[in-house]
Amino acid sequence: MKTQALAGFAALMALATGAAHAADICQGFGPQTPRDISQKEGSNPRLFNLAPSFEKMNLCNIHTHTNAEHKGPGFSIFAGDGEHGGYKCNDSDSLSRTELMDPTHGHAAYHGVKPGDTIEVHWVFTTCDVAPGKGLGSCASEACANPQLRVESQVFLVVNDSRALDFADFAYGGTMLEGLHQAKSLPEGTGQPVVFAGSTTGTSFTQSTCSPYQVTWSVRPQCARLDIGSLNRWAEAGNVFEEEHSHGVRQLVTAPELLAPIQ
Repeated sequence: MKTQALAGFAALMALATGAAHAADICQGFGPQTPRDISQKEGSNPRLFNLAPSFEKMNLCNIHTHTNAEHKGPGFSIFAGDGEHGGYKCNDSDSLSRTELMDPTHGHAAYHGVKPGDTIEVHWVFTTCDVAPGKGLGSCASEACANPQLRVESQVFLVVNDSRALDFADFAYGGTMLEGLHQAKSLPEGTGQPVVFAGSTTGTSFTQSTCSPYQVTWSVRPQCARLDIGSLNRWAEAGNVFEEEHSHGVRQLVTAPELLAPIQ
């Protein structure tokens, strides 16, 4: 009888734990982002067609997050919980004293980033016929309220080194290709992007407060080094996105019922 009672108690505890887990997870939403791109499992039942390739869409926004929102093979060092957490590039702790020097001594034009930081850059594309602008609101219009969205993502380790990548090479600058707004280029050489169905990110969303938007993600799996001076020059010159600071992160989504399987 004692064994049966213990088994019954264990079953009740398991049910209670499952109920508590379900209560913490938003219900009825599509797949969420960010995620660990090394893990392909997911059981979210809501499906939507993936967006076209970015070359067939309009660039509508560029912004950055400090640290990486996603976790990947090249950025797997946990940086903590909350909007200032996320993940860091794996070689963050191997930078030289020169690479870590702040040339602006804390007075950078692009706020929230210093040498040694990891940032995740998002190039947001839309199927709407719109011009690039401030925030994700620039990706839709009254005539196109429910666009397909795609985010091309690259994680950078920011360094004080003029030989590192220049952010200007990946900026907008009025670039038009075949009648579509485009970035000058997107990073290459950081691995085959992992493509999956997800949502918008940002600090206002969690596993219990989910984003309703459907987004096709393309996340490159390895870090690249980016010159801090180039970010500051981008901010100093002004940009159509009105970006002058790096944003916080949404914590990693781990519940399988909130993730789409990666093919």
